[in-house]
Amino acid sequence: MKYLRILLRFLNRMSKDKIKIKTEAEIEVMAEGGRILGKIKKELMAAVVEGENAGNIEDLAVSLIKKRGGTASFKKVKGYSWATCVNVNDGVVHGIPKKSIIFKKGDIVSVDVGLFYKGFHTDTSISCAIIANSETKAFLSAGKTALKNAIDAAREGSRIYDISEAMQAVIVKAGYSPIRALVGHGIGRNLHEFPQIPCFVAGERKDSPKIRSGFVLAIEAMYAQGLPEVIIADDGWTIKTKDGKIAGLFEETVAVTNKGPIVLTN
Repeated sequence: MKYLRILLRFLNRMSKDKIKIKTEAEIEVMAEGGRILGKIKKELMAAVVEGENAGNIEDLAVSLIKKRGGTASFKKVKGYSWATCVNVNDGVVHGIPKKSIIFKKGDIVSVDVGLFYKGFHTDTSISCAIIANSETKAFLSAGKTALKNAIDAAREGSRIYDISEAMQAVIVKAGYSPIRALVGHGIGRNLHEFPQIPCFVAGERKDSPKIRSGFVLAIEAMYAQGLPEVIIADDGWTIKTKDGKIAGLFEETVAVTNKGPIVLTN
């Protein structure tokens, strides 16, 4: 943990000169793409039902992205050939959407999808349950609240630390663990830009980048029911919890303005 904090502090200091401020015109383009992606996300999640499979969710995403005049952001990532990441139960992120993954009663399913539209990326994720019990509902509710509070903390003059702290507070209070090996990120002409946005507090607040109007951030709440440690599956992409406990993922692309944060991927 000590070395991770040192690394994050180093990267955040470097990122202060590399964070790309977006103009109002650029944010408007990203908002247009975000609205399209938000609608795609809704259609994908409506298709996540018992008996469906992850490969069909991928096929639907490819069709919808093409129909709406965009391209798949994730297919621009070197080595990744899919438009979505679909994770089930202990899957945290980067799950390959295989047709062999069939959704069953009680499963938690997360769908992560990105859109490249008119030169800019937007990115969003959501988790749901196939017939949720009270325990699962509480787990998912914590992730939604953590993301909501994190977005509210993304204000001009605050720091990235404040976003992380807002997420961590909700997740820990609910009895869960923020994932520590993964981070949210800036977004724009590139899918992954500075600054990095941990789901947990790392380092000191004063070393964290100050948030400015014009930042556009992909804020991600990534958390687990059990311990925060993760492993990479045999497919080389899927990152899942080491102890096999369930994981949750909620993400929105958010623009910081002088009037407050605006969610672009609603």
